[in-house]
Amino acid sequence: MNLAHLLLRSARWQPERPALALGKRPVRSYREMASRVARLSAGLKKKLNLQAGDRVGIAMKNCPEYYKVMFACWHAGLVAVPMNAKLHAKEFAYILDNAGARACFVSEDLASSIPSALLLEDGLFLDESPPAEVRPEDPAWLFYTSGTTGVPKGATLTHRNMLFQTHAYFADIDKLGPGDAILHAAPLSHGSGCYGLPHIAAGAVNIIPESGHFEPAEIFELLEHWQNVSFFAAPTMIVRLLASPAARSPRHLKTITYGGAPMYVADCLRAIELFGPRLYQLLGQGEAPMTITGLPQSEHAAKTHLETCGFARTGVEVKIFDADDHELAPGETGEIVTRSDCVMAGYWRNPEPSARALRGGWLHTGDVGSMDAQGFVTIKDRSKDMIISGGSNIYPREIEEVLLKHPAVAECSVVGRAHAEWGEEVVAFVVSRFPIGTGDLDELCLRNIARFKRPREYRFVDSLPKNNYGKVLKTELRKLLA
Repeated sequence: MNLAHLLLRSARWQPERPALALGKRPVRSYREMASRVARLSAGLKKKLNLQAGDRVGIAMKNCPEYYKVMFACWHAGLVAVPMNAKLHAKEFAYILDNAGARACFVSEDLASSIPSALLLEDGLFLDESPPAEVRPEDPAWLFYTSGTTGVPKGATLTHRNMLFQTHAYFADIDKLGPGDAILHAAPLSHGSGCYGLPHIAAGAVNIIPESGHFEPAEIFELLEHWQNVSFFAAPTMIVRLLASPAARSPRHLKTITYGGAPMYVADCLRAIELFGPRLYQLLGQGEAPMTITGLPQSEHAAKTHLETCGFARTGVEVKIFDADDHELAPGETGEIVTRSDCVMAGYWRNPEPSARALRGGWLHTGDVGSMDAQGFVTIKDRSKDMIISGGSNIYPREIEEVLLKHPAVAECSVVGRAHAEWGEEVVAFVVSRFPIGTGDLDELCLRNIARFKRPREYRFVDSLPKNNYGKVLKTELRKLLA
């Protein structure tokens, strides 16, 4: 089934209900949104000459137009390629080239980063066209995620994957209806965008903060204005909400779904105290969007199992494998693996990493953890050296490759350091050939990668700790930071 039918069904069922809102102001009803999507779909095919299966980039900060473009892509049988609005111009260029995107839409603030991209203009809207026929296994969303090499890979998410994710929301997290709302405080290019789908399927309103980004005072204000509001947040966002002078117990809050990084138990208890038993924790990744394990509201209410990331979602299998891909007994530590209709088809035109990640029919998550006899999963560590800062994934090798461009940098190694607000921050250990200022390294990073990825501290050392094979021992560097 084409995902566009989620919108079309709500437009027939609840035509005058608000579909999109900017701050406190509704901007499109479901009837209006469905009409605009069908008209834009026609323009994509006739004006831009796009064919079924073509990829379309979306480089936009959160705005009401975001879902119009995404659903128009699906309506036309195209593949959406949403991208983090905080990326560097070079990173946008790499993803668009790798995806073979034939068009890209931007919001005005990002137009200079992608000179060939399009603004959403009235000239692209033609007479309404019917939705394209697609197969469940056809790609719908290329979700770009990086590996330890730092080179982004496009997780190919099909219409079946995204529909399964939508149904799993209803099964495990909330029953939704036209009187509900979702507040998009996190990027629509990632988890928040995924969880807009069940809300659109239910005829709920999608609220975009007027500021266009996460601002705690504004979030609390919108939670007071709208009824039955849910939202997705990274743990660092919840910590910022708790620390805000505007913090108060919102009367109309329905659910906070959080994930993307570990939540410390102390922070979780503080959140339960302020928000009540309205929290749901999830474990997911781009390769199985938002849908591997979950810790429901009832466990938060009882304040039990808060150190875990819950148990397998409805229709999802989760196991712990050893290095030879054999299942481990309860309590033993190994790699978390999963299989379900939510797991990606593979990485876009990247067969070798696809085969490794999906070997044996299981998605190998790269996360190390254990499962108890009841099925509760605890993440112990990450087998990859990924840093999670503010809910965003940062891959050390990507930063290391940039730093090594400088002639003064002989060696470098990047690790994460615990940060009270952001979860982790980036620290670079540098062995230099001759003296160099940190400002020069900052400037180099800002020319090549997104600002949020640059190191917050540079430590100049005489040498990097290594094992007998010459591999840098990042564990020793983390000990120095600790």
